[in-house]
Amino acid sequence: MRDDGYQIGDLARHTGTKVVTIRYYEKIGLLPEAGRSARNYRVYGQAELDRLRFIRRCRALGLSLDQVKELVALSSDEERPCAEVDALTREYLDEIERKIADLKSLADQLRRISASCDGATHISNCRIIEALSET
Repeated sequence: MRDDGYQIGDLARHTGTKVVTIRYYEKIGLLPEAGRSARNYRVYGQAELDRLRFIRRCRALGLSLDQVKELVALSSDEERPCAEVDALTREYLDEIERKIADLKSLADQLRRISASCDGATHISNCRIIEALSET
């Protein structure tokens, strides 16, 4: 970090975030609007770097922007009980477990369908295409 903070390109490099994404996060309120240097460049401090890393981690874990906004809002009030964070993460865990169950079911179906295909037929008679077309 330079003495006067991070410019947007520096912040992008340190977090693996595209500049346009940082601007978008500012626009929707996930990041506070950056201060400006004497030359009118956006300038960020350590707090913004930490917040952006938090946002990136949440997004990498699959949380929606709305969920991240809620977590950012909750995390900004350090005296607040963490029950709301716990409730939010429990909801997200339930959602993840439903997705895992759906994916396991899909994997089982694909294994079964794939086992019925010998690869010697034409697409017009393909059991995999036929099975995937069923509702």
